Amino acid sequence: MKRLFIAINLPKDIKKNLEDLERKIQGLFPEEMEEVIRWIKKDNLHITLLFIGSTSDEKIPQIGEIIKEVVYNQKPFSLNFKKICYGPPKKIPPRLVWLELERSPELLRITRELKKEAMEKNILREAEKREFSPHITLGRIRTWQWKRINPEERPEIEREISLNFEVKSIEIMESVLKRTGAEYSIFKSIKLT
Repeated sequence: MKRLFIAINLPKDIKKNLEDLERKIQGLFPEEMEEVIRWIKKDNLHITLLFIGSTSDEKIPQIGEIIKEVVYNQKPFSLNFKKICYGPPKKIPPRLVWLELERSPELLRITRELKKEAMEKNILREAEKREFSPHITLGRIRTWQWKRINPEERPEIEREISLNFEVKSIEIMESVLKRTGAEYSIFKSIKLT
């Protein structure tokens, strides 16, 4: 069994820019608050389109076929970053530091159709009930440490950001859980044409 999800992997230059951004945000927190956020390693930065979970080897080719069907005739498209903030929106206390993306019509269509096809073909046992919120997770907030910080001492991180990139492929990614956190690798890549 493999722990899989469908994602958009980011180009190296974007990952580098986001790593620099993580450092700047980290600098807003006092040193004693360093352990409040577990920052995502540069190589693990991605946009999750659909989390599948534990999957048998026999179903993996079917996942690739679903992606090919959904992105058939889909030209590469641009994604724009909107802002950095705590997330998910309205979640108290926040669980993440994330980078919000604009709601691109292409991205929303692909995500909606992947979910629909995966449910119809029994790849997903149960679909995510929350509405898809396009974002990149930069860090995970350790809730118990967050609650120990006085609200007035919590840094304000929200800011607009101007960064974009072209999506040229959709990936099946594998997540391997380790003591140091999850490690992600590209299992299969499907190019947009």
